[in-house]
Amino acid sequence: MKRVTGVGGIFFKCQDPEKVKEWYKTHLGLDISPYGAKVELEMPDDTEHPYTLWTPFSATTKYFEPSTKDFMINYRVENMEALVAELKKEGVTILDEIATYDEYGKFVHILDIEGNKIELWEPKGK
Repeated sequence: MKRVTGVGGIFFKCQDPEKVKEWYKTHLGLDISPYGAKVELEMPDDTEHPYTLWTPFSATTKYFEPSTKDFMINYRVENMEALVAELKKEGVTILDEIATYDEYGKFVHILDIEGNKIELWEPKGK
């Protein structure tokens, strides 16, 4: 069974997310949406255009809790239900129930061995 199939997003805290977004848009050319910037991966025969989402968060966000780190990594996965069941068997801390969003797919949050919050994402249609 495949587990991680790629990096789905990079999230980090900052003092002023709007200024950070503008700086990256201005100086590095990222196409910023309210959710961040999609960075498409160049895959010669890929028709689905996988991407990594880049998103600055407010320094006061609670989204990364219970981790105390200023970052969270989102990993793309396949077969979320089977993977979560396996992770539970392995004693991994699962922080919430699998959430499904019609536009994006399935999400769940876990903790690694050092207490870093990780977001797992099964993209829509996978």
